[in-house]
Amino acid sequence: MYCTRKVQEDLIWVGADDRRLVCFEGVFACPRGMSYNSYLLLDEKTVLFDTADKAVYQQFFENVDSALSGRALDYLVVHHMEPDHAATLEGLVLRHPEVTIVCNAKIKTMLSQFFPGNWDERVQLVKEGDTLSTGRHELHFVMAPMVHWPEVMMSYDSTDGILFSADAFGTFGALNGRLFADETDFFAEHLDEARRYYANIVGKYGPQVQAVLKKAAALEIKTVCPLHGFVWRKDFGRFVEKYQLWSSYQPEEKSVLLAYASVYGHTENAANILAARLAEKGVTVRMYDTSVTPADQIVAEAFRCGTLVFAATTYNNGVFVKMEDLLHDLVAHNLQNRRIALIENGSWAPVSGKLMRELLGGLKNCEILEQCLTLKSALQPEQLEQLDALAAAIAG
Repeated sequence: MYCTRKVQEDLIWVGADDRRLVCFEGVFACPRGMSYNSYLLLDEKTVLFDTADKAVYQQFFENVDSALSGRALDYLVVHHMEPDHAATLEGLVLRHPEVTIVCNAKIKTMLSQFFPGNWDERVQLVKEGDTLSTGRHELHFVMAPMVHWPEVMMSYDSTDGILFSADAFGTFGALNGRLFADETDFFAEHLDEARRYYANIVGKYGPQVQAVLKKAAALEIKTVCPLHGFVWRKDFGRFVEKYQLWSSYQPEEKSVLLAYASVYGHTENAANILAARLAEKGVTVRMYDTSVTPADQIVAEAFRCGTLVFAATTYNNGVFVKMEDLLHDLVAHNLQNRRIALIENGSWAPVSGKLMRELLGGLKNCEILEQCLTLKSALQPEQLEQLDALAAAIAG
């Protein structure tokens, strides 16, 4: 049975939720599931904007068939060739051999890579600034390379002010019947998942996101339809403010991220005392054990907080593996403009601080505090003065 919702009278959401998805892209936990959004425009010409993941193929095709109500499918606009949005493309073409695929040249190349064959006669190529009239609606195509693949583009319906934004402005989580962000308390219930989505999926490509935001600022946007998460028809400016911060690598808060890696609890103890000292100074601390908290959650918090503190034991003459993985992940996501403090531990050769400093040296515009608290097995009473000085330096 079909399950669709109207974005507006002639635009139908025909996507689907997947609540059985455990791990998105084989990396990111999805405790709330995931939505795969697709939209069908019913104008003089019919237009489907993207397809869906193979996990929801049956629901997706039932939704498309119901929304078409026997009409032919004239166009399929492909914004992004990643399989969570394009895995059912070939199946759609088999069901609708009349369809013309609208895409850019890079998408066409990937189309042949994912689905070998000759697509020349079926594809209509577009580039930046090209338009497509479907009757009442006029679509304008906006290229968005590296947000977050090189082929990505967006579509803007100038008639009704609708931006089909591909993976931009998405979030983890199933929709659960609520299509619009204003049907939820988005900033209380879903902002953390939107931040985690941005930081890990798009976060590396801040300059490219900034370029797209500049293009979007020139458009009169009333509705935003992303490929994951909620449709925006109200208060979109509040979400754009978050994207402006994230994509320019500016922290949302003056809070402190305190991530630690501890084997027997001694490094954790020092981290706990530091957290207490900071709290006494009125500093908000967001604290995580790297051995139990997935790196993607901590990466998202690093995009949120202004100061980062990493406390790690020395392990096999290196940095404890979970902390090392996290730091590599942070560097890979191009985080910038942060203050960083370090705590190291080692019973006979504490070198984790030096190695963490070297790893984090790859981050741009980051200040690594000279104070590095060194523990030998455990924090000693005479070191409390050093810890207090570190807390004072972090609190600023």
